[in-house]
Amino acid sequence: MTEPSDVLVVVVTYNERETLPQLVEAVFNSAPQVDILVVDDNSPDGTGKWCEEYARQNPRMHCLQRPAKLGIGSAVAEGLRWAIDQGYRYVITMDADLSHPPEKIPELLAAIEGSNTTGADVVIGSRYVKGGTIQGWPWYRYLMSWGINSFSRWLLRLPVRDCSGNFRCYRASVLAALNWEEFCSTGYSFFEEILFRLRQEGATFQEIPIRFVERREGRSKMRLREALSAIAAIIRLALLGACSRLRKKTKPQHPR
Repeated sequence: MTEPSDVLVVVVTYNERETLPQLVEAVFNSAPQVDILVVDDNSPDGTGKWCEEYARQNPRMHCLQRPAKLGIGSAVAEGLRWAIDQGYRYVITMDADLSHPPEKIPELLAAIEGSNTTGADVVIGSRYVKGGTIQGWPWYRYLMSWGINSFSRWLLRLPVRDCSGNFRCYRASVLAALNWEEFCSTGYSFFEEILFRLRQEGATFQEIPIRFVERREGRSKMRLREALSAIAAIIRLALLGACSRLRKKTKPQHPR
């Protein structure tokens, strides 16, 4: 009988049939105690079908099949909420294209489990702290990523250097405190929005360096249109944060 796990790894997929089997094997090799949830957006290449077949053989694999391509942010959100509902203690999110290093999962877990004294609620596998690197990107991808991360840190007052990456470990208890109905991002800006909303709830953050490798199969799903959409969403969130701070400042003080 398989022992229940405290840790769920959430992987969202769309046409990742070539890389998902390699990723799953690498995750279980690095952290055999975790469970994996694949959230698939009805991939036409059979990704979801492979996941279901694998899940019949391994009880640590779970699959959520969605009816259509509904956005990477909404898929990650659905996976996080599933983890909360199932009672996991920690939730790790990562991409399915082998760009995130599965061998770093134990380090993410060690950081968040050891943070009971330091107070970190989210540990981020970061490309932009000392020791972090990116391999295989052309110059314009560096520029686009640098711009979005700098913009997010400035406008949203985020205390981390890598705001847009998806390789993270969350404490499920802080996720459970969020009002998920308030989220407005369904695409890539979800990664900034969840940090913004967690910070509003008083969550704290830690970053560890990772080596990010450009996807080995297929093409990146991040395009200029998605980047512009993410910037627009970040501006909306910044305005929301400014309004919230203004309401707190102007709230009348009642005498005791």
